[in-house]
Amino acid sequence: MAKKQQAYKSKVNIKNKRAEFEYILVDTYTAGIVLTGTEIKSIRNGKASLVDTYCYFVNGELWVKNMHISQYSYGSYNNHVERRDRKLLLNKKELRSLAQDIKSPGYTIVPVLLHINEKGFAKLDIALAKGKKEYDKRQTLKEKEDRREMDRVYKALL
Repeated sequence: MAKKQQAYKSKVNIKNKRAEFEYILVDTYTAGIVLTGTEIKSIRNGKASLVDTYCYFVNGELWVKNMHISQYSYGSYNNHVERRDRKLLLNKKELRSLAQDIKSPGYTIVPVLLHINEKGFAKLDIALAKGKKEYDKRQTLKEKEDRREMDRVYKALL
């Protein structure tokens, strides 16, 4: 009797909404994260946040700082620290490229999306980003408002 392979659909998509507003996203990468057992269980429950997170290099390794993962409710004495630094996993070519790119002034690396892939591993989409000016932010808000208004008019016509 053959087993049916069931497609794994992840319900976990934790976005960093401020990243798209504050930065122009130049290039994106998908990185693995080194986690403990209770951390992955909390992420699968959707108990994480990417607010005020950023990435930095230490000794050629990429780390994410300030990522909040709530403590697992059924975790006992071995529960994790909520805001610890976590190592990101990328290949050497990507790490070298990112390290070279952030040496330019105005560029940084920001986490954009935390999700679970089809194998059940937590992945973090990071982006090489350039900070927006104040007028760019106003333009983004205006475009968002225009899209909303067009949707309202379109729905009213139907």
